[in-house]
Order: sequence, then C-alpha cells, then structure tokens
Amino acid sequence: MLTVFSLIVLMLSIMIHEIAHGSVAQSLGDPTAKYAGRLTLNPLKHIDLFGTIFLPLTMMFFTMGQGPVFGWAKPVPVNPYNFRDQKWGEIKVSLAGVAANFLIVLVFGMIIRFFPLPDFLLSLFSIVVFYNILLGLFNLIPIPPLDGSHVLFHFIPERFSHFKIVLQQYGMFILIFFIFFGFRFLEPIIYGLYNVIVGV
Repeated sequence: MLTVFSLIVLMLSIMIHEIAHGSVAQSLGDPTAKYAGRLTLNPLKHIDLFGTIFLPLTMMFFTMGQGPVFGWAKPVPVNPYNFRDQKWGEIKVSLAGVAANFLIVLVFGMIIRFFPLPDFLLSLFSIVVFYNILLGLFNLIPIPPLDGSHVLFHFIPERFSHFKIVLQQYGMFILIFFIFFGFRFLEPIIYGLYNVIVGV
C-alpha cells in the first residue's frame, strides 16, 4: 500500500515540478508550455519513458520496495527568447520546479510538526515530505538535464564553453552513473533536512 502511494506521490510531485516551470515561464512572457498542453495534471502529458517509468520501477525492483525511488518527467518546453527578463528569466524558470517541491515540503512538514496526526496519515504525509525533499535536492545537482545545470551554465564564463558542451553531450550518462553510484552521498542530506523540517 505504501509503495503504491509512494509511486503516486512521486508522479504527482514530478508533474507539479514541471507545471511550475511552465507556469513561471508563462508569467515571464513565454506561452510555449501552455501551447504544448503541459500546464496540466494529466500524467500522459508528462510521462518520459525512461525517467517516469523505467527508472522508478528499476529502483523499486533493486531495493525490493524498501528504498527510495525517484525519476523525472519530460522537460517542459520553454523558449527563453520570449522572457521579459532576459538576464534572470532562465534561472527563475529553472528553480521554479525546485521551489514548488520545497513549498510542498514546508506545507506537509509543518502539518506533521504542529498537528497531532493518526499513524496512517503521519506515514502518508511523511512520504510526501520525503519525496519532495528528494526531488528538490536531486534537481539542484548541476548535471544536464537537471535544473541545477541551467543555473551552472548561466554563471559559467564564456571561456569555459567547451566544458558546457561536453557536459551537455554526456550529461545523461553522468547522471545515470550518479544515480546508481553517487546517490548514497545525497541520502544523509535528505534525511537530515527531513528531520529538521518535521521536528524529529
């Protein structure tokens, strides 16, 4: 039951993350996501074969349903040339998804912290907090196609453009390597933030 709920939370959190990107882009003058039909909670509009289906199911299999699973959706299409704010618009859009995840964390975390909850609801809300911390931190990693890479590229001087090109070319391979071999370094931060927010 909790495993199924975890997958539902993961899917919804990923969709909200992507909708936040598109909504902020639209507020900055770019309607691309809206015209592509991506400002919706319809999961079919957001599914990425590898990131939304294959990766979560693979992680669930290898952890026998006990460990965290995560993934991503199809990136929301954005045209930064439409932004009214050409200097910071791309960063605002890139960080909007992370901000949405952490807003969810704060809302459900404060409910857990300050309101007495039955054990069942406590378990469900804890899953919501945990997975949104995971998604928020994971997307801040500066590896393409994650949001952190857009922030990194914004500040990379032009003389390091070759590094940017190489990272874009091999980003997915680096990311998959990190998921299977480097994720354990992220886990203490996730659990630490969880404990601070919910007051454990």
